[in-house]
Amino acid sequence: MSTTFDVIERAGISTESIDEAVRSVVLEANEEKSVAWFEVIEQRGRIDGEGKVEFQVKVKLGMKK
Repeated sequence: MSTTFDVIERAGISTESIDEAVRSVVLEANEEKSVAWFEVIEQRGRIDGEGKVEFQVKVKLGMKK
């Protein structure tokens, strides 16, 4: 028996943490279609003009067909 997945990439942003950025991407995608697995493929951030930190992630998601 074989299993196949749709694989997509999404970006998430949070002013709280890397974890929150990942969590928001995964939970939002899971509302559309059940997420079977995910992989964080990039982490980065920036500091805006007011000195606030913004966490950014790119996440690969596997959704069972």
